[in-house]
Amino acid sequence: MIPRVLSIAGTDPTGGAGVQADLKSISAFGGYGMAAVTALVAQNTLGVREVHVPPTAFLAAQLRAVSDDVDIDAVKIGMLGSAEVVAVVSAWLTEVRPPVVVLDPVMIATSGDRLLDADAEAAVRELCHLVDLVTPNLPELAVLVGEPVAADWDAAIAQARTLASRTDTSVLLKGGHLSGPDSPDAIVDTDGIHPVSGPRVHTRHTHGTGCSLSSAMATLAAHGLAWPAALERAKPWLTGALEHAADLRVGRGNGPIDHFHALRPHLDLGPAWSVERWDATASVRADVDASAFVRGLASGDLDRAAFTWYLGQDLLYLREYARVLARAAALAPTTEEQRFWAAASASCLAEEARLHESHVDATDLEPAPDTTAYTDHLHAVSAGGSYAVLVAAVLPCFVLYTDIGARWRGTFDPDHAYADWLTAYGDEVFAASSAEASRIADTAARAASPAVRAAMSAAYDRSMRQELAFFQAPLRG
Repeated sequence: MIPRVLSIAGTDPTGGAGVQADLKSISAFGGYGMAAVTALVAQNTLGVREVHVPPTAFLAAQLRAVSDDVDIDAVKIGMLGSAEVVAVVSAWLTEVRPPVVVLDPVMIATSGDRLLDADAEAAVRELCHLVDLVTPNLPELAVLVGEPVAADWDAAIAQARTLASRTDTSVLLKGGHLSGPDSPDAIVDTDGIHPVSGPRVHTRHTHGTGCSLSSAMATLAAHGLAWPAALERAKPWLTGALEHAADLRVGRGNGPIDHFHALRPHLDLGPAWSVERWDATASVRADVDASAFVRGLASGDLDRAAFTWYLGQDLLYLREYARVLARAAALAPTTEEQRFWAAASASCLAEEARLHESHVDATDLEPAPDTTAYTDHLHAVSAGGSYAVLVAAVLPCFVLYTDIGARWRGTFDPDHAYADWLTAYGDEVFAASSAEASRIADTAARAASPAVRAAMSAAYDRSMRQELAFFQAPLRG
């Protein structure tokens, strides 16, 4: 059976909290989500801007519309906002008596400010008597029992037992507001304490955590799980959702958790963009492998003068490539990507240039036509201002040399004529940078329009052809 779960809560237009988060959690655990809206909230990851509360008669109409037509297996209650709204929900629960009711008492803002007046707080306390599970955070738990916020786990357990005893219901005690490396949760009820351990995830992207966990618990209970068993399923899921939250890149503030992190690895979306381009340029890469320069470099038979000429041109190329990578850092949408491209740029000017300058005198070097053609291409893409296209254009220099280096690794002796060069491109650190560059390109491609993806492919393919010309130039003719 697919559980039919109703969320009664406010909205979040950015999708991280409220009914939007509830519906995602319900879906993540195989339920069919429904929603009755208590408030329209203009908010984002930076904060709440405005709240519009429709007439309570309209909320009652929403609730009746659902229960008159649908057999409800579980209800999750979130933001209520006023004693009048609580009264409407309480009356409906008394009339309909859903099999499972979970209350997430939204009472305290992230800032610590109370969201409800005294009458509304009293109404929420009474509402606890009508539900099967209450899921407060520690500040909300303190309000519900009329005590200071618990400073440690033992004090929190005591408050949860007090609430469970007073309301004759179960309490999901959450340890997220405590300090330390662990973040324990527990089901506290008249039968005792049922703890579930878990690591603390260090992330600022926790928007909607409480909404999501409570709706997950409601859905699991509708599947037939007892509260302790439901928490044992929901807890690791929430940990993973927090661990993958930053990958969503939603908003500039405290972003949402990733409700579908467990699903994405199983989605068959076809090959990544970088893999598609790699396969599409197979013939060019075959020509690189077949070039006399690459074959001579691998065997050690390459003419030293040709190698020295190549290194000089590569040194000139890397100086311009470093500028292009610095431009990628300037255009990057996230701090992590800015750091990656800035580090890659510095690597070109330091480690890579040092290797080349140990072999060649850079004085009075002039770029050859193929060198100029390649760097002009990269600078033209850079000037175009598209981060996605620029990332695509610089990627072949990463992945092509990584592939060659991986295949060369272990095929030569230390006394090989070009051992230092072969070793550099077989380096595992360079391979890791190449993998990260590919991941960044894939992320940019997923977010790009068809036109931008086409431009990315064209830029990548041209760079790959320029790599071939660059390898052929030392021995051309």
